[in-house]
Amino acid sequence: MMFERRFSQPTTACCAVLLVLLAAPYLALANPVKPNAVIDLLPRQTIIPGGRPCGQNNATNRGCWKNSWNISTDYEVSNPPAFNTRNIDFHITNVSNWLGPDGVRKPAMLINNQFPGPTVEADWGDYIQVNVYNDMQDNGTSIHWHGIRQFGESNQDGANGVTECPIPPGSMKSYTFHVTQYGTSWYHSHYSNQYGNGVVGSLIVHGPASANYDIDLGPYMMSDYYWETADRLTLKAELVANGAPPDSDNILFRGKAVHPTGTGGSYDRLTLTPGKKHLLRLINASVDNSLTVSLVGHNFTVIATDLVPVTPVVRSSLFLGVGQRYDVIIDANQPVANYWLNATLEANNNCGKSRNNFPAAIISYSGASTTGLPTNKGTPLVASCVGETGFAPIVTRTIPSSQFAASTLPISLAFPTSDRGPIFEWRIKNTPIVVEWDHPVLEYILEGNNSFPAMVNLVQVPQADVWTFWVIQNEFVLPHPIHLHGHDFLTLGIGSGTFNAATMASQLNFNNPIRRDVVQMPGSGWLVIAYKTDNPGCWLMHCHIGWHVSGGLGIQFLERKSEIKSLMKLDQMEPNCNAWRTYQPKSPYLPKKDSGLKKRHEPAVRRLA
Repeated sequence: MMFERRFSQPTTACCAVLLVLLAAPYLALANPVKPNAVIDLLPRQTIIPGGRPCGQNNATNRGCWKNSWNISTDYEVSNPPAFNTRNIDFHITNVSNWLGPDGVRKPAMLINNQFPGPTVEADWGDYIQVNVYNDMQDNGTSIHWHGIRQFGESNQDGANGVTECPIPPGSMKSYTFHVTQYGTSWYHSHYSNQYGNGVVGSLIVHGPASANYDIDLGPYMMSDYYWETADRLTLKAELVANGAPPDSDNILFRGKAVHPTGTGGSYDRLTLTPGKKHLLRLINASVDNSLTVSLVGHNFTVIATDLVPVTPVVRSSLFLGVGQRYDVIIDANQPVANYWLNATLEANNNCGKSRNNFPAAIISYSGASTTGLPTNKGTPLVASCVGETGFAPIVTRTIPSSQFAASTLPISLAFPTSDRGPIFEWRIKNTPIVVEWDHPVLEYILEGNNSFPAMVNLVQVPQADVWTFWVIQNEFVLPHPIHLHGHDFLTLGIGSGTFNAATMASQLNFNNPIRRDVVQMPGSGWLVIAYKTDNPGCWLMHCHIGWHVSGGLGIQFLERKSEIKSLMKLDQMEPNCNAWRTYQPKSPYLPKKDSGLKKRHEPAVRRLA
């Protein structure tokens, strides 16, 4: 009864209450401090201060964007002026009997009544404003703009318990931020594992590219898919007695899939124009499953890793850890036909497993049968859990090796006993992160309160504009896709065993290494990263596997604390936090019982502390 009520459709009375609440004085409208605008500059002005024009962005000149901004422009130093503010409304609702893409009915949470949610699009340099209305009955929410640097706008990052309080039912929060990068990303709820119930979508920022193409096919979001709700699955995954996390029931391609038994749903079909080069924006928006993607008879020319343009590299297949993206070019130079786009999972269940043994979609050439299936299955791949290497960012970052002095962040797995039995508990620095929904770290900064609880797992990084180095040491056999908010980080090295700085620093690459916002670190191995302290704020770093971050695998970097309060309008969080604190005692599903970063909640059983 509790389960069905929580996902029920709003009643007329409830809708009336929502209208009243939405008109209430605690609507949270963002108005961040914006950089100085470029004055009197028209979108296609031919001469501007600072450089010669490069021409018009088109199929034969993709390296150019506008005026002097091009693929070689350092986007952390210079950005085109914000000619546009892109406005969009999100209405998040819960439905109890949603007909899923593979024919199975299930409870779901939808944005604007669709899954995936609407694609947010902008041009490099624009502002984006998204008004998020929580039209659910019994759940908070927040939206994180994955990979967006949020320069000087940490309070727009959307990580509840870190940069804001959750948005309570019946309330709205407006996120406004400047897009200083370009490429392919996505957004998702950061209210526990809520995005596994459907609160997820693509985010595309148009800009230059490192290779020419004719047609932009748009985002191609792939994800694991579960017939049971993400919150109940997390309860199962938490218990040691249940063994490995639950297998996904299916793999979706742009929100479509055939039922594993072939009894429902349909294959996603994407059309290529013969003789043309196509940009495809691959996104792995899974909760748990890493995917190795290949297109029969074709290669991928990789031109971006996450939101970082790279020198073009040709690959026959690509591994995508959870949260990773690749911009690829597909040359439609094969005979007109239908071709399988295959997603392969590692066979030993070390980075996810699915009941769909052969997840696939169809890439069709224009002129091929619109109903027929491909006849060539291609050569079967043996997928691993190892991340991709060998990419060189166009905008380079080089660090003198003499600056290397790292701190170690050990990742471990413990098995404490709850009243439900032994559970999996992930830790960084021997601490399972537990954020305070009703008292986020940025609110501590607003209050001038430095009494941060140990459970929020906070590391202060006070120095400005220096390279900071971190050794992430994995003490367990499972790999982790490590995601850092607020930064593209440099991957200086990855290896097996234990990293010893005194004897192994020579193995690191300080000369323009791979840079991205999610990297796959190996099981029982190490990862060395670096980022520059150029972005004051509170930035979460966590494993992007839902079961792991829900169980505690996260840490917060409080960067340049002394500058945060003067840089952004932190008082804007107060209306929403006050609304959350008013709602919290009335909720039937609080207090929370996981880290607070990834799981919607059943009635409370335990609190990590």
